[in-house]
Amino acid sequence: MPTTLAVKDDPTDVKTLMAEIGRKAKAAAAVLATAPTDIKNRALEAAAAAVRARVSDILAANEQDMAEARARGLSAAMTDRLLLTPERIEGIATGIEAVAALPDPVGRELAAWTRPNGLKIARVAVPLGVIGIIYESRPNVTADAGVLCLKAGNAAILRGGSESAHSSRAIHACLVDGLKDAGLPEAAIQIIPTQDRAAVGELLTMVGTVDIIVPRGGRGLIERVQNEAKMPVMAHLDGICHVYVDKAADPDKAVNIAVNAKMRRTGICGAMETLLIDQAAADRLLPRILDALIAKGCEIRGDEVVQALDARVRPASPEDWDTEYLDAILSVRTVDGVDGAIAHIETHGSHHTDSIVTEDEAAANAFLTRVDSAIVMLNASTQFADGGEFGMGAEIGISTGKLHARGPVGVDQLTSYKYVVRGDGQTRP
Repeated sequence: MPTTLAVKDDPTDVKTLMAEIGRKAKAAAAVLATAPTDIKNRALEAAAAAVRARVSDILAANEQDMAEARARGLSAAMTDRLLLTPERIEGIATGIEAVAALPDPVGRELAAWTRPNGLKIARVAVPLGVIGIIYESRPNVTADAGVLCLKAGNAAILRGGSESAHSSRAIHACLVDGLKDAGLPEAAIQIIPTQDRAAVGELLTMVGTVDIIVPRGGRGLIERVQNEAKMPVMAHLDGICHVYVDKAADPDKAVNIAVNAKMRRTGICGAMETLLIDQAAADRLLPRILDALIAKGCEIRGDEVVQALDARVRPASPEDWDTEYLDAILSVRTVDGVDGAIAHIETHGSHHTDSIVTEDEAAANAFLTRVDSAIVMLNASTQFADGGEFGMGAEIGISTGKLHARGPVGVDQLTSYKYVVRGDGQTRP
């Protein structure tokens, strides 16, 4: 295989490299499509064991990435996305085991019926085939994407960001150990060994080899993939997530949910970026919420009403309502009840995750029914927008589209289906 340097210097080598990766992936996908559940689970369990056995290697690789990130001046939120600790690595291992424990999605009978002529028709889940996953700075996505694809019988071609290159390679080595232990093709989970952007361009044109592309990252990456991909794209757009505090909200719930939704981890896609509050309750509920957020180090940018309530609030610009900060910055706006909140979310949201805090059943039902987002919540932090928290073991991302998959993309969403028809000699008149 060409070295990374040679590939970067010679676009011809990128094309050759990607063609070989694609060829191996397609061959591996044919094996995985019929791989028994116990064999796939053995690979996953062995991969989890390898992650635990190689903690020191993974931490050393991550420190290389962190040193480079610090040298490049990445923000605290971005470096937090990149950082691995022993606890986070254990979380990767337990996440792999959680995927192994899930029911096998392949071969599920989704529906079945018998026609008057005696034909028995069943809709059966099958793998998608070869999945290309392009992602940015979070190294745990290497494990999540690889193991979810494997469990669903798909081959994976992974393209991580340069920020996490060392960490991703160390984690990928553990996944390969698992595949070898189970006797599955090592090419079932491949990582593109170059950061040359031409490799992404090649991946997006590999029709007939790659069946679907899953991009996970910033708007620039998503837009490039959507514009250039020649195969279907399962898109994850901005996470401009909202929490709306209704006039009937429980004050303690409002404070706790707002602080958690914003400050638990500011750099994840499920972090709240805009807090909306019913103007009828702003004087009563908002000061406590702002105090708690500012005490945690959050910068507040608000409308005129919010500024009047707290001198520490900076003026919000029109752009703030459309910004995914991924940082300890929050825009806060007063709205005219649940209708005003819904209108704001429809105009400025990204259809990712939005939550209402209220004890009013009518307001809750209006919000949950009318907000057109992949995930809508009642009295819960938007930080629960995660496949693991949904009991799905892990996720490749949150799909904000409406075709094929919406919301957390887990093993079930990484399958398609085919119709199996059983007859007894029937012919059509």
